[in-house]
This record gives sequence, C-alpha cells and structure tokens, in this order.
Amino acid sequence: MDTLVAASHITKLYDGVSSLVDVGITGKAGSIHAVTGENGAGKSTLMKIIAGVVTPTEGQVFLRGEPVRFTSPLDALNAGISTVFQEFSLVGNLTVAETMFLGREPKRGMVSVDRRRMQEEARAALGYIGLQIDPRRLVSSLTVAEQQSVEIAKGLAVNADVFIFDEPTAALNTKDVERIETLLLKLRDQSKCVFYISHRMREIFDLCDTATVLKDGKLVGSYPTADLNPDRLLSLMVGRDVEHLYPPRAEYHNGTALKVTDLSTAPGRPGVNFNVRRGEIVALGGLEGQGQRDLVRALAGVVKGCTGTLELKRRSGTGITFRPRSGARRALAKGLAFMPEDRKGEGLYLDLPIRDNLTLGVHQRKQPWALARPLTALIKKLSDELRIRAASTAQAVVNLSGGNQQKVMLGRWIAIDADVLLIEEPTRGVDVGAKVEIYGALRTFCERGGAVLFTSRELPEVIGLADRVLVVSGHRIVKEINAKDATEEDILQAAVSHPEPEVGALA
Repeated sequence: MDTLVAASHITKLYDGVSSLVDVGITGKAGSIHAVTGENGAGKSTLMKIIAGVVTPTEGQVFLRGEPVRFTSPLDALNAGISTVFQEFSLVGNLTVAETMFLGREPKRGMVSVDRRRMQEEARAALGYIGLQIDPRRLVSSLTVAEQQSVEIAKGLAVNADVFIFDEPTAALNTKDVERIETLLLKLRDQSKCVFYISHRMREIFDLCDTATVLKDGKLVGSYPTADLNPDRLLSLMVGRDVEHLYPPRAEYHNGTALKVTDLSTAPGRPGVNFNVRRGEIVALGGLEGQGQRDLVRALAGVVKGCTGTLELKRRSGTGITFRPRSGARRALAKGLAFMPEDRKGEGLYLDLPIRDNLTLGVHQRKQPWALARPLTALIKKLSDELRIRAASTAQAVVNLSGGNQQKVMLGRWIAIDADVLLIEEPTRGVDVGAKVEIYGALRTFCERGGAVLFTSRELPEVIGLADRVLVVSGHRIVKEINAKDATEEDILQAAVSHPEPEVGALA
C-alpha cells in the first residue's frame, strides 16, 4: 500500500509541558489505522496536528510525500484531509449545505454564491453515505447521528484522501453504528486512508488492519492488528499486564436490595417485575430503544407518569416502600443514585472543581439550613481510590479526560454509600485503562453492600460486567440470563424471539 500521509518526529509542548514527544505515524492508502491509548496519551493532539488544528512544536507532516504545514482545518480539508471530531464543527444556525461548504462556497460569477449547486453537491455527498437529509434544513434540527453524517459528508464533498475519525460511534445507536462501519469499509476499498480513534475493542479488531499505540505522549509502537489480541493491546496501552478487562463476578449475594413490582414507564405500557440483590450487578440488555433507558430513569425518579411499587432494603437493614414518580431528589434521599449517559449535560457541574462535584451528593442529603463543612479527608480518599488523575482537586471538571469525569460522577455516589446505583452507559467515551478502573470500582461498591443496575449499548460490556442480564423488548423484561453463561447471540435471540414476557421467570 502507498503512503498517503505521514507525521515524523512530532513534538508538541503546551506551556513547556510535553503533550507529544518525538512521535511518528504513517497512513497508507486502503487502510483503516487505529490510533489507541489511554485518555491523555496524545491521540487527539497527534490527529489535530495532521488535521491542521494544532501546530507542532517540532516535526513535520507529509502529504503524498510532500511536506505540508497547515494553518487551519480548512487548509487541511482543501488539501484532502477530512476530520470528524467528537465535538462537531458545525454551525447550528446555518443550513446543512451552508455548513458543509463554509469557507469554500461555489460561486456564480465573482461574488454571488451558487446555492443550487451547493445544495446539489451536498445532497449527493449525503446520499453517498445513505442519508436522505434535505440540505436546506438547519443544522440545529439534526440528531447527533445526522450531524455526524454531515461532518463525514463534508470530507466526501471535497473528495478527501485522508479521513480522521475521533470516537465516531460513541453516541450512536446500533443502526447508526452499522452505517458508519459500512462507510469506513467503503472508504478503505476506495483506497482512502482512515485514522480511527476508538476505545471499543470490537471496532478496532473488526475494522482496523493496523494499530498505533501511544502512552503519555510517546509512541509505544505500530502493529498489525492480526498480530494482537485485546489483552495484548490493553497491556500496551496501560503499560502493564492486565489479565482481565472485567473483575471477577460476585460469589454470593446478601438478600434483595431493590424489588420492583409492576413498574410501568408510561400509560398503556406493561408493568415489569424484577429485583436487584445486594452485592450484585444487573444489566438491562437487548436491542437498543426497547425501554432499558426508560426503566432506569423511572427508577431514578426522572420520568413522569410512572406507576408501580419500589421496595428498597437499606444497608442499615431498614426497608422502605415508595412510588417511582416520587422525583429524583426523593429517590436519592431513599438510596437510589443515578449516573446519566450525558455526563456533561446532566451529570456534572463542569465549571466547578473536582472536590465540589465529588461532595455534591453529601451536601444534597443534608437539610437546606445545614452548614457546608470541608470534607478534605473524604475528597482525598475518593480521589486516591478511584485514581482520579488531575493536578489537584481544585481543577475544574471540564478540563478532565472523559474517564476522569466519569470517575468523579461515580465518586459522588460512593461518597454517600448509596444503596443502589443506576447507570446509563457506565464507560461511554472512556479509554480502556479507565474502563478497567471503573469496572473495579463498581465491583468494590457492590462488595461493600451496594447494588448496581445499568444499561449499555456494548453487549460485551453487558456480559462481562454483569452477574445477571435482564433482556428488555417492547418495554418488557422477556428473559433473565446468568451473565457468566451468556453470549451476544443469546441476548439478541431473546430480544427478538419473545413477543410476550416469560410468565414467572422473574418472580
């Protein structure tokens, strides 16, 4: 394969601190090249240098064998390098066509923009990736998946040779993930070079032929994925041998922590019955959009119109019965803590320091007139236990990596010894090293008397982390599977093969 792009001896300093040190990478035509490493390893910085977003302190980028130095992402795009970042570069108050051609609008004559041509070319690029979006629609009206597709179409519209994807599937459902993966393979078969940043092992090994590993801003090496396996790649990324991604399952459970009776998440929906035992991790699995999210949010008190009964057995031994519509604050007061998928929008106060985010749960449980006292020892204990990596606990959460942000959100509820932890997507956008630490922290939480109920789009995570899997289909629990014996096929088969719930299976 011919080399399309290469970065050689790249060093990048921020205020004298090294983000990258003497790193090199080569992208070949007809290749999907994984760029891997823990959060903070330098993956995104390296890709941003190739994409013209960041200027290297030292080193050189070569495109088709010629040295280049871009002054902006638009320079790189015009040269044939297209980048789809996690944080989209679209402009919400522009149309799809306008944002796709921003800065390089086709002209009619010397001044006026050829809007018809712009819309036709935008429609063709979108159609190429199987998306029928009216190019006259405002970007702000698009879903996350549609916005991502528009970002990709921008590169196709200029017939780029190099595509950079930074966690393109992190926020997508299964159908959209499949569409993105099909597109990646199509680009590869057209002799494009694709750099692919992902924390999902399945995607790396199913799609990529090469993996470059970075750690602490330095190059560990580049390897054919055929010569690696997930455990070996994980060890290279974290710099130590990691025997297992998931910690051992619980050997025993100490009674029921939460009993759910006839829980309906909306008028007309069937009621579901299940329980979560103390010391246990339970997953709600199945096809996406079948009601898993609604069930978790109903238990957390953030869905209106729910009916049913919840019985919670506290760590102290006391029991309490209440309705799911009692509200999020009351659910928390009763012992149910909630970690939403959107940690930035719903879970964290980004501008506040780590210490304030960690202790928020403690203060929420106090009476409004109670004095807020410093919790220095607790903050240090949580930071050390969860391995939150930051200069200090005074650092704003917005400046942390995704994995560290997730740990802060988890630490908030560990701090109050919540009885049951309700989690949407426990490791979304989190690097593999941080995943291992979060999985371990959840197991420790359960060993200390807690219980966990979670949802996840990643079936390997559902199977590997859980003790039991409750398969959800049509807002009903249709089957219970012991996770240690489960396969992805078992879960999917149950999800599509049970028009009615199994009576008595979850009594």
